[in-house]
Amino acid sequence: MASAETSDAETHRGDTLPNGDVYVGNFDGLVPHGMGKYMWTDGALYDGEWDKSKMTGRGIIQWPSGASYEGDFRGGFIDGTGTFKGVDGSVYKGSWRMNKKQGMGTMVYSNSDTYEGLWNEGLPDGYGKYTWAAGNIYIGNWKSGNMNGRGVMQWIHGDTLDCNWLNGFAHGKGYCKYASGACYIGTWDRGVKDGHGIFYQPGSKIPCNLEVSECATNNDGTGASSSSNVKAKIGLLFILQNMCNKRGLRRFFHRPKRISNGTTPISYDDSRNHLSQHLCNKSLSSNERLRDCDVHKDLVYEREYVQGVLILEQPKGKDSGMLDSGETQENTWQKQERGPMETIYKGHRSYFLMLNLQLGIRYTVGKITPVPLREVRSNDFGPRARIRMYFPCEGSQYTPPHCSVNFFWKDYCPMVFRNLREMFHIDAADYMMSICGGDSLKELSSPGKSGSIFYLSQDERFVIKTLRKSELKILLKMLPKYYNHVKAYDNTLITKFFGVHRITLKAGKKVRFVVMGNMFCTELRIHRKYDLKGSTQGRSTKKQKINENTTLKDLDLSHAFHVDRPWREALFRQIALDSMFLESQSIIDYSMLLGIHFRAPQHLKAVMPHQNTLESSGISSATDCTIPPQSEDTSSSKGFLLVAHEPGTTVGGSHIRGSMVRASEGGYEEVDLVLPGTGRFRVQLGVNMPAQARKLLESTDPIEEYDVVLYLGIIDILQEYNMSKRVEHAVKSLKFDPLSISSVDPNLYSKRFVSFLERVFPEQD
Repeated sequence: MASAETSDAETHRGDTLPNGDVYVGNFDGLVPHGMGKYMWTDGALYDGEWDKSKMTGRGIIQWPSGASYEGDFRGGFIDGTGTFKGVDGSVYKGSWRMNKKQGMGTMVYSNSDTYEGLWNEGLPDGYGKYTWAAGNIYIGNWKSGNMNGRGVMQWIHGDTLDCNWLNGFAHGKGYCKYASGACYIGTWDRGVKDGHGIFYQPGSKIPCNLEVSECATNNDGTGASSSSNVKAKIGLLFILQNMCNKRGLRRFFHRPKRISNGTTPISYDDSRNHLSQHLCNKSLSSNERLRDCDVHKDLVYEREYVQGVLILEQPKGKDSGMLDSGETQENTWQKQERGPMETIYKGHRSYFLMLNLQLGIRYTVGKITPVPLREVRSNDFGPRARIRMYFPCEGSQYTPPHCSVNFFWKDYCPMVFRNLREMFHIDAADYMMSICGGDSLKELSSPGKSGSIFYLSQDERFVIKTLRKSELKILLKMLPKYYNHVKAYDNTLITKFFGVHRITLKAGKKVRFVVMGNMFCTELRIHRKYDLKGSTQGRSTKKQKINENTTLKDLDLSHAFHVDRPWREALFRQIALDSMFLESQSIIDYSMLLGIHFRAPQHLKAVMPHQNTLESSGISSATDCTIPPQSEDTSSSKGFLLVAHEPGTTVGGSHIRGSMVRASEGGYEEVDLVLPGTGRFRVQLGVNMPAQARKLLESTDPIEEYDVVLYLGIIDILQEYNMSKRVEHAVKSLKFDPLSISSVDPNLYSKRFVSFLERVFPEQD
C-alpha cells in the first residue's frame, strides 16, 4: 500500500520550468504524460491530455486575450475537431489541422455573418454557404476565402443571381432573376454586366430549361434550402473529395463545363468584399423551373453592355446581329451556357487524343531541355531533326505507363522550337504545366472553316491546332526563314509557333498538331473579333448567325481605329515587313486577327443607376429612357490613362518579347496603360494598344466614339499560292471582280492587305 502511494506521488506533481512556465499533472519519467495543466509566463493556460510532453487528446486552452479553444489536440497542435471562440465574439466549430481550420466547419463572425462549409488552410475553400446578417445568402464554391466557381447569390429582397464567380466577383455566364419576375441572361465581368445578353420583362416567355444550382430557395421561394440539406451536401462533397485525393479518383468525378470569361453584372452591388454584408447571393431550388408564359415577344430585349453601361437595346427578333433571332430561347440559353469551348472530360471524343498529346509534349520537352542551349544549325531543320517514340499503354524502358491507347509520337525540329520558346521567354516547366498539367485542355465547339480543330490550354496561353499534311509541309519548308524573321524582328505580328507534333494511332490514323501563342490571352474581355484580309468577296457574316462568339469579317467592320502617331508608324512598319516575308514565301489567305476591348463611354456612366433601377423593376430601358447624346464637355473623357512605364508593375501579354512603343501623349516615352477599376498593362505592338474607335458612316452604333484596347496579329500563314489556288482565281474571276476575291497573286495580296489596313487604322487629322 505504501509502495502505491509513493508511485502516485512520483507521477503526479507540479514543476516550474527554467523558462518560468508551470506544469501540474501526470508525468512519465521526466516528461508530462496523461492529464495535466500547463501555464505559460504570458498567462496562457492549457488543461487537458498529454502524450510524451505533447498536447495530445482532448483539452482546453485559454489565452490572456480572452480567446479560447476546446477540442482535439495532436502532437502539440490544434488538430481534429473543436470549438474556437475569438476575442471579437466570433465562434468556429469544426475540423482543424495543425492550428488551421481544415475540412468541414461553421463560422459565426462577430458581425453575425455565418459561413458553413469546407475550409482549407484557415480560409473558406470548396463548397459552402455564407449568410450575411442582413439576410443575403451565397451558396456555391469558394477558393482561398473568395467566392470562386459556380455559385448562387440570393438577396433578401428576392433577386437571385446564378453565375460563375472569380475572386468574389460575378464573372462569367449566368442569369439573374429579379423579384419583379424579370430575368436577364448574359455575362458578367468583375461584377458588372459586359457583353451581349437577353432581358425578359415580367410575364415574358423565359427558357424553361435554365440550369440552376441545387441550393437556393424553398418551394415557396421564401428562403434558402434548409441547413440540414446543405450540411448533407457539403458533407458528401467532403467525403468524395477525400476519396478522390487519397485514391487518385479525381478524374472520375471531374467533368467540368466551360464557363466563358465574359461577364454581366447584377445591378445592385459592384463592390468587392466577400465577408461584407453588401455582397449578395442568388440561388434557385433544383425543383424550380422558370415557367413559360405566352406573351408578345417585344417583352424580350437583346442588350449589349460595356463595363456595366447599357449601350444597345432593341426588341428580340430584329436584325440586330447580336443573336440568332431564329433560335428558340431554350437553344440560346444552352449555347450561352456552353460558351465557345468545352473542357475535355473522360469519355469526350478528344479525350485519348489529348492524353497522347500531353504525354508526347511532356516527353519531348523533358528530353530536349537538359541539352545546353545553342544556336540552331542547318541540320536542326532537316528531315533527320525528329524525335520518334512509341508509347505502349504498359510503358517501356523510355516511356511511362499510361491510361490512353497505344500510339506513335513524332516531334519535328525540337531544337528549333526549343529556341523559339526561349526567344519568347517561355519557361520549359511553365510550358509543360500549361499544356500537360493536371487540368484538361479545352476544345472549340465549332472548328474553323479549314476543318482544323482548335484546343486551348487551361490557362489559355497556348492554342493547339490540327494541321493538314499540306500545311505541315509548308510550315517545315518555311521554318528556316520563319526562324530568322522572328529572330530579327522582336515585334513581329506573325503567329508564334512553339512546337509541331504528330500522333499516329495503331489503326494508322495520323493527327498533326502545331502549338501557337494565343494572342487573346488577356484578362480583359474581347467584345469584338475581326478576321481582316482586305478582300470583299464573301467577306461578310450573315446577321442571323452572329452571336458574341462570332469572328466577323471585313465588310462587317463598323469602326475605324485611331492610334497614336508613333504607334501607327511602328505598326505599319512591322506589317510591311511581315507581309514582305509572307510574299517571299508565296503565302496568301493570311489575315489580321483583330480583338477589341471597348471601354464604357464616360458620358453614359451617369445613367447606370437609373438603368439598374429600371431593370430591377422589370422595365426595359428602351421603353422608359434613351441614351443621352454625347456632349462636347465629356467627349474628351478617357476610358483609360497613359502613365510613365514602371517595370514590374504591369501585366504584359503572353509570350511577348518586343520593345515597348513610345507615345507622343507621354512625351515620347515608354508608357503603361491604366484602366480604372481593372489594372495596369504593358503597351506593346499589337498587345494592350489603346486607341479611339470612331463610327463609320454606315454603322448603326448609337455611340460616335469609344476608347478601346486592341489586340492584333497575323494568322493563317500556311496557304501557298499553288496550282489549286491559281485555278480558283481563274474560275472566280469569271464571275467576280478579280481584285475582290481572296485568291490572288502573293504580291497583289500583300499590297491589298496593307492598303486595307491603312483604311482601318487611318492617320489622325
